[in-house]
Amino acid sequence: MKKALLVTGMPGAGKSIISEIAKRMGVPVYTLGDFVRREAVKRNLALTDEELGRLAVRLREEMGKGAVAILAVKELVKEGVDVCLIDGVRSLEEVRVFRGYFDEVIVIAVHASPKTRFARLARRGRPDDPKTWDEFVRRDFRELGFGIGDVIALADVMLVNEGDINTFKEECTRTLRRILG
Repeated sequence: MKKALLVTGMPGAGKSIISEIAKRMGVPVYTLGDFVRREAVKRNLALTDEELGRLAVRLREEMGKGAVAILAVKELVKEGVDVCLIDGVRSLEEVRVFRGYFDEVIVIAVHASPKTRFARLARRGRPDDPKTWDEFVRRDFRELGFGIGDVIALADVMLVNEGDINTFKEECTRTLRRILG
């Protein structure tokens, strides 16, 4: 039986933490943002937040709102993946694409407040992370425009990441064990 755990959440919420734990448990992890970045490289585009954001919009215009999930499923089919975690699901259309390939799909939302997320992104310092509060807010609204709020609202599991990181890691581990059986 093919099973996918789809992780959603706003930038900086802590999706990568649950992804790292899944990897340690032997679950293959795919990040949807990586598919956008690969497409940017193919198109000779800069890997900046602004450029990646424009490309994400363009891909959805070209291929529909499930575009990034379609790119991911093509690779998953090639690799013969049966069980995996998909990090960074942003729309119900992407969820539908994955439901068309996997027998079981479980959506896990990770939540943290904007203030907490902005501080985390400032510390993380990835090239596409926002440098100012205004950039952060613009990015949040872009993400919400993709439909991420709907995915979060309809998630099967909600994990809140506001406190101690070790407590959150323990909660993620318990959740993954319960889901994976």
